[in-house]
Amino acid sequence: MSLIPLMLPLKGMDESLASMLASIFYAGLLLGALGVEPVIKRFGHKRVFLLCLSTFALTTLSISLYTDSFIWLTSRFIAGISVAGIFVTVESWLIHGAEHARAKRLSLYMASLYGGSALGQSGIGLIGVSGHVPFIAIVSLLIGSILILIFGQSDQPASEDSYSITFTQLKRLNHSAIIGCMVSGLTMSTIYGLMPLELQSLGISNTDISGLMAAVILGGMSIQPILPWMSKTLSHTLLMALFALLGVTAIAIATLIGTTGALACALFLLGVSTFALYPVAINLGCKGLDKEYIVSATQVMLISYSLGSVMGPIMAEQFNHGSEGVMQYLFITLLTTCVYMIIHSVKNMKAAITKA
Repeated sequence: MSLIPLMLPLKGMDESLASMLASIFYAGLLLGALGVEPVIKRFGHKRVFLLCLSTFALTTLSISLYTDSFIWLTSRFIAGISVAGIFVTVESWLIHGAEHARAKRLSLYMASLYGGSALGQSGIGLIGVSGHVPFIAIVSLLIGSILILIFGQSDQPASEDSYSITFTQLKRLNHSAIIGCMVSGLTMSTIYGLMPLELQSLGISNTDISGLMAAVILGGMSIQPILPWMSKTLSHTLLMALFALLGVTAIAIATLIGTTGALACALFLLGVSTFALYPVAINLGCKGLDKEYIVSATQVMLISYSLGSVMGPIMAEQFNHGSEGVMQYLFITLLTTCVYMIIHSVKNMKAAITKA
């Protein structure tokens, strides 16, 4: 995600294509999220996982071999579909099982995901953004994942245990959880898709950009081990409000102080804020659900995330006339989320007191 916008000028392509590439990837993510449930139900988690990983590798190869905006947009759209399959498959696979350990499994998953993402960001500085080498590295890692899945031992949920959520049940899903997933998409897609260009416009080198982007992801990774404990101590809506407030504070630090050290610390805190929203929201959305509806609920959460992800880069582009347009967009989005979650948290507390 960070490699592609930095590579555009080297390929002789317009930098304005960056927001389109980010949005069309998440449009594919949305389409994949809408259609992956029956595929998982028919073929099982492991086969769908293998298919999606293989498709993702092929789209990466096509971007490496061709310098054409249409091929890149098409490849990223298909990549989004395959990544949706990966997310729904893995997350519904992990959520199956004892509910009391669900938060722990999700936090380990998110820590692994973000740890890999942080290492991936370092590749921008170590490998560079030119030539075919970055794509060879990415495809090699995907092939490694495929081999582990083929030869590794794993128990997958029975496909016949999965049922679709009815419209009535859909309306009963926690609205704060759906909003939390959407805000996660609005912020994370913008950070991945447009933040590297904003940092570049500030005169920061590609090597330093890779370090700063890694700081965002390391921030997201660092919060995952304590999320299960926080989820038991505080309500999920209050947690999302606090993380959104942390993000607002981080952006204020980056804007007001302006030094490289302050920017690195601010981006680390921004990672803590934005990367914590999705696991908290998805855990809230699946709370109390019967196991046969887990895949469908995970699908709904990913659809919400994908909707936000499609809109995020397009909305952020409207702020991009200044040197800190992305920061302004993130500030407004997280501040609005904080206010919304606080209001709903207070309402939930009043309802609980009245019921008691």
